[in-house]
Amino acid sequence: MTANSLSACINISPQRFGKYLKDRDPDYDTIKRIVETFVDINPEWLLTGNGNMLKEASIQLANTEVSHKFSLKTDRDVELQSIPLYDIDATAGIVALFADSFIQTPDDYLSIPNLPPCDGAIRVVGNSMAPIIRSGDIVLFKHIHNIETSLIWGEMYIVAFSTEGDEYVAIKYVKKGSRTDTVTLVSENPDYDPKEITIASIRALALVKASVRYNTMG
Repeated sequence: MTANSLSACINISPQRFGKYLKDRDPDYDTIKRIVETFVDINPEWLLTGNGNMLKEASIQLANTEVSHKFSLKTDRDVELQSIPLYDIDATAGIVALFADSFIQTPDDYLSIPNLPPCDGAIRVVGNSMAPIIRSGDIVLFKHIHNIETSLIWGEMYIVAFSTEGDEYVAIKYVKKGSRTDTVTLVSENPDYDPKEITIASIRALALVKASVRYNTMG
């Protein structure tokens, strides 16, 4: 990659990038753009020169299997994408993860071919969607920015909502509620009853695109 093509990828002028090659240290914004654009680059190597140039994708040392793919008719698969895997406990929850101002180093990256575009991935806790998705699986998601206009009834979502002062995160099918201002969260597992919530109580929403199951090799 030439200096000009690299500067185009991170959306800065070739003149500005040229100064970094000569006698100026890049500013925070430029480093951030490089890290966000080239997700396989090891930030420690970029900043200090220490370690490997590329991140070690530890999860790829396991036997990774796409268990289910939840594609829409309008989806166009990406030949290969590197999807960040987040620890939602470390990010103070799924709401913070979906905030526009969120900056968090992922735990790892999943390099998976032939899936619809995904914004990230999280590990599943609980078995309300078993047997399709089990506790310990990983779900890959696409963040929904406008909840009221972008809901597709019957699809599977990661839903963060509040009720009576408590915060919840669930993976459920989202179906129409009994009123226009409510939705019904439905589990795959019949042991879990449906739950109706108001649309206004939803604090974050992401469409589930696929689930991944892996077994450690050894």
